[in-house]
Amino acid sequence: MMLANIIDLSGNANGQIQLPPVFEEEYRPDIIKRAVLAAQANRLQAYGPHFYAGMNTSALSWGPGHGVSRVPRLKNGRKAAGVPMAVGGRRSHAPQPNADYTEKVNKKERRKAIRSAIAATASSGLVEARGHRFTRELPVVAKDELESLSKTTDVIKFLVAAGLWDDVQRAKDGRHIRAGKGKLRGRKYRGRKSLLIVAGNDKGLGKAARNLPGVDFVTVEKLNAELLAPGTKAGRLTVWTESSLEKLAKKGGAEAVQ
Repeated sequence: MMLANIIDLSGNANGQIQLPPVFEEEYRPDIIKRAVLAAQANRLQAYGPHFYAGMNTSALSWGPGHGVSRVPRLKNGRKAAGVPMAVGGRRSHAPQPNADYTEKVNKKERRKAIRSAIAATASSGLVEARGHRFTRELPVVAKDELESLSKTTDVIKFLVAAGLWDDVQRAKDGRHIRAGKGKLRGRKYRGRKSLLIVAGNDKGLGKAARNLPGVDFVTVEKLNAELLAPGTKAGRLTVWTESSLEKLAKKGGAEAVQ
């Protein structure tokens, strides 16, 4: 039986709670990685060129007998066009918009990954290995009063009192400009992931916490492996509320989600 201290909004210990059996799950990084990569693959948007791209040209081959190769050439000159070897020509093997990039993960495997990732949030070694900064014993369990906070300033006060604000600051300082063409495509900046707040019910906390750098909010029913293990690396710094743990215990771990 595992016990955890419950903290109030001032960061002070205020009772204890028995952790659900899911926190004793074995650590399986291989299954977690499969579940996260599948989740990322299944939300990829189809992309590819128009089926006639590169072929909208007047180029025709001169045919034999001219002492030059038979590649298509523009009507008003001898420049090659419309073939892969020509400058500005069509692609040889362009991406296909109808390609299927989805990946299947068995239901039991996906639930095993979620249970394992939940248990990893209580391991100080795994959380520190991800680079999180904290000065409190894990797992962090807060009273249900946290769910009713509706102002970002109140959430900040709680994180400072709980010894978790340094991790949000780490995420803020880690924001940097992306390398590559993605800068031109609406995703100029990359940021780090900070803590995850898991609540039993959203009474305003989701809106209050969403603007903090790297912070994610989720109700226990919508937990998934990618939120618990960003980048396939388990051990995310997580704040649980009492009601979220009660729901986990009542419905049997990952069966409470998805």
